[in-house]
Amino acid sequence: MTRKSPQLRIGNGYDIHRLVNGRDLIIGGVKLPHPDNLGLDGHSDADVLTHSIMDALLGALSLGDIGKYFPPSDEKWKNADSLFLLSKVIDLIRKDDWEINNIDSVLIAERPKIMSYTKLMKKNISEILNIDENLIGIKATTNERLGPEGREEGISCHSVVLLEKQ
Repeated sequence: MTRKSPQLRIGNGYDIHRLVNGRDLIIGGVKLPHPDNLGLDGHSDADVLTHSIMDALLGALSLGDIGKYFPPSDEKWKNADSLFLLSKVIDLIRKDDWEINNIDSVLIAERPKIMSYTKLMKKNISEILNIDENLIGIKATTNERLGPEGREEGISCHSVVLLEKQ
């Protein structure tokens, strides 16, 4: 006997990018000022928040990860706006009548301080996903000077999404 397909699906996403000179620091579609003028290194704009949300969305439906759809080996995606990539991912999700119930994300960085920018990040993401801002949780924390985030070598993000069949 085959089990009926669930009406709710949970996805988990994670991303980390190295901090480097000569790049903008884009998180949630917002250009942040870094005290040492550092930005995130990556093939696209390296937006760790948006990347972790995309991986969580794809993972919830067993669709792979963002590398499957936007491989770094494809020059087409060089310096791509991650919010644009997110718009393509949500199209895949909605194609099979799934809708976002909620998103919860945690950004991990020693600097810059991120909390004052989360409202604008939520606005950007909610507009792309066409959902209410109150369905998106974005928190920020430090790593207490431990690990690559604590040593200010990079910034990471964890995201969880809950999808509901329509």
